Amino acid sequence: MAKTIVIIGGGPGGYVAAIRAAQLGADVHLIEKDTLGGTCLNVGCIPTKAVLHVAEAYRALRHGTPPGIKADNIRLDWSEVLAYRQSLVDRLVNGVRGLLRANKVQVHHGQARLSSNTLVSVDGVSLPADVVILAVGSEPARLSFPGSDSEGILDSTAALNLPQPPKSLVVVGGGVIGVEFASMYRAFGTEVTIVEMLPQILPGLDDEIVRLVREDLVRKGIQVLTEGCLEEVRRDGLDLRVCLKHQTQSVVLKTEKILMSVGRRPRTNDLGTESLGLAMERGRILVDEHLLTNIPNIYAIGDCSSKMMLAHVASAQGAAAAEHALGKKPRYFGKIIPSCVYTHPEIASVGITEEQALQKGLDIRIGRFPLSGNGKALIESEGRGIIKIISGARYGEILGVHLWGPRATDLIAEAALAIRLEATIDELISTIHAHPTIGEAMPEAALNTLGMAIHWPPGRKVTSE
Repeated sequence: MAKTIVIIGGGPGGYVAAIRAAQLGADVHLIEKDTLGGTCLNVGCIPTKAVLHVAEAYRALRHGTPPGIKADNIRLDWSEVLAYRQSLVDRLVNGVRGLLRANKVQVHHGQARLSSNTLVSVDGVSLPADVVILAVGSEPARLSFPGSDSEGILDSTAALNLPQPPKSLVVVGGGVIGVEFASMYRAFGTEVTIVEMLPQILPGLDDEIVRLVREDLVRKGIQVLTEGCLEEVRRDGLDLRVCLKHQTQSVVLKTEKILMSVGRRPRTNDLGTESLGLAMERGRILVDEHLLTNIPNIYAIGDCSSKMMLAHVASAQGAAAAEHALGKKPRYFGKIIPSCVYTHPEIASVGITEEQALQKGLDIRIGRFPLSGNGKALIESEGRGIIKIISGARYGEILGVHLWGPRATDLIAEAALAIRLEATIDELISTIHAHPTIGEAMPEAALNTLGMAIHWPPGRKVTSE
């Protein structure tokens, strides 16, 4: 008799878990209280990248690129941008709906609660379950400060639904989401300031790459204030006054809108977990290596349980939880997870950073290749960018790859696979890469580890331009 699996949450973790469980012969019920696709598809990854795509095209045309194209009366129709964004979201949501239907997954819309470890209620209707997979995702974290309820303070969802790009924007939080929104609205002409509490933006990424990105953001007109602490927000007519401590000085910024981008927190309230004794830590559900909670037949995946709040992590965990629940050997390998930032140029990273390698006392070699030495990068981004490879000094095994440049978010898959397969610098060098591509800069960076890059003069300092 087929096992009944009930999945709570229809985001990138939940719907993938549902499809994988159905492929393995389970009777699958998926519960979603909002729209299929979750945060990523509806108000996160996809709509943000759609608007970023338009923003970069708009910026390029206003600044006379690509060369040879002359355009007059360039103007922004924001309503059409929003309509384009929504059309993409609708198309992909319908695609998810169709995939679930094709795999005979029963979809229920409503608020789900755990009545017991074998019973889930959906708006009062009970669903028996052999296995429950929690995929309830996350929500924007909020700070409490004087004036935190002022009109004009936005989270990322509201910032994507403004009637027009604001004239000015203060972004509180210099992580991935904050930097992407700052880049997007700056391209539309907004005056943007990023305020980050830590000494550097984009924490967790390689310091060298972050320094180059920060310089590029400043060059584009974005003010970056690190070691800045928000103290108060006050209404000042039609604008907001942002009072903060920047290093040792008090600073006041005047802005039309404020984007609060200080991270996300698991959305685990109102599930009925308290009565079941589900083990949690600061709102995050604790799981073992098989994504099982302390209750044997309940799994938790994605943002509600993972320290890495990324859609691709949720999807991989969703498939793995379904496989384990149905007696299969999961194919999840969570030690190598790429991260991407959709600025222009893009940023991507996988494996350890230089700082992490030094903290661990590893004996490493570093290879760098500036994309000003790559023909395709010159075409796409005027040669801005760099590839950095960290490898073991003795055997040449690839430990980390960090990219800033065009197509970085696509190239990172090659780097992740190389680390997964324990590939060496020599194996990367001996793999023939197509020309002309950005990808052929990867073996050049590997060659630079040995001081033998072909398309960069020996002894010349490696720069990002």
